[in-house]
Amino acid sequence: MSQLAREMGSSRPLLHRHLLRLEGAGLVSSKLERSADGKALKSLEVTPFALEINPATVTKAAATLP
Repeated sequence: MSQLAREMGSSRPLLHRHLLRLEGAGLVSSKLERSADGKALKSLEVTPFALEINPATVTKAAATLP
């Protein structure tokens, strides 16, 4: 996560918060692994998804705007 935060120019806490939201929305999945030296590592993966954009989905999305 530190490396990703550096590459994005973001802080680890902010990145962590966004990743939790993405995981909660089902767009990212994670699993805990152990490195060779015993450290816990969280592996993240983008969950495959498809979004069809058509007049109906645009209308539905527009209805959520304030």
